[in-house]
Amino acid sequence: MKLNKQDILKALETITVPGEGQNMVESGAVKNVVTFADEVIVDITITNPSLQAKKRTEVDILKTIHDKVYDKAKITVNLKVEAPAPPKANVIKGNPIPGIKNIVAVASGKGGVGKSTVTANLAVTLSKMGFKVGVLDADIYGPSMPIMFDVAEEKPLAVTIDGKSKMKPIENYGVKILSIGFFTQPDQAVVWRGPMAAKALNQMIFDAHWGEIDFLLLDLPPGTGDIHLSIMQSLPITGAVVVSTPQNVALADAKKGVAMFQQESINVPVLGIIENMAYFTPEELPDNKYHIFGKEGAKHLSEDLKVPFLGEIPLVQSIREAGDVGRPAALQTATPLEQAFEEITRNVVEEVVNRNDALPPTEAIKITTMAGCSSVKK
Repeated sequence: MKLNKQDILKALETITVPGEGQNMVESGAVKNVVTFADEVIVDITITNPSLQAKKRTEVDILKTIHDKVYDKAKITVNLKVEAPAPPKANVIKGNPIPGIKNIVAVASGKGGVGKSTVTANLAVTLSKMGFKVGVLDADIYGPSMPIMFDVAEEKPLAVTIDGKSKMKPIENYGVKILSIGFFTQPDQAVVWRGPMAAKALNQMIFDAHWGEIDFLLLDLPPGTGDIHLSIMQSLPITGAVVVSTPQNVALADAKKGVAMFQQESINVPVLGIIENMAYFTPEELPDNKYHIFGKEGAKHLSEDLKVPFLGEIPLVQSIREAGDVGRPAALQTATPLEQAFEEITRNVVEEVVNRNDALPPTEAIKITTMAGCSSVKK
């Protein structure tokens, strides 16, 4: 049988490259198709460097051509990976961490909206995309990253860097992690006043050897309080992501979270809002969506506040289960959840690039005390 190039392209239009929204022909991933007799050569370029993505792409091409064009075709797939370029470094003023290019704070106005779960899955997805990633668990009173990354029993080791002793972050799934949870017992409550909590945070920030990092994600505690000011006093944040559920109670607090970063005295760019628990789809009714907490509340809030909407995450039991066993849901391949987290992560990266191109470097804020009252200034 003599194969036809147009038939091959038509078949390839039914395949989506991992991490891409369009099919591989529309997205430009297919660079060339050559046919002669019963042989076909497909040249393709993808941006996801993971072994799973490369294998899945190759297998999908072979299977699709055999199923839709000719089952005995001799196929050669020339696959090339062009990982997305890391965002231009944010030239940080204040007290920068050597090697850290971008610092992204993940915040929420209220607890229970899945901020830490979103942080963990953002970190894993960034790592799968080829970026070097770190997570600082800044939720001093409720650290959860050790459990979510299955490293609750680990303890950071000391390493000597330039003659100084530094903490070496724990690493799993390609993500470096530091958390107060590594230094306390599982059943031990952290009962600290603000200054002590701030000191612990500063030690994890500046007494650690993070190495070269494209993105350091800060998992902030819920609300707008002392820990947030301490973080922004210590570090110039590239930008902030706010997580909310669609319900009005959560949206009211998310609005306050956005307002905190946008205060003239703080002025941290808000990269956007993520809507978690957007809808529920029962397994037995895959075409149905039930908006348990309200519909598109965070999306409407982003429009009202004129900040980007970064995407939505459905309410799925497996996300909770994955976090509980220490294997974030974004590690799963070829699932709607993987696609949802990839879309949101791509949007975050795009907003970081836009922010670094359009705005001057962020400065750490300075906190002064006058007559017993704190004031915030640049």
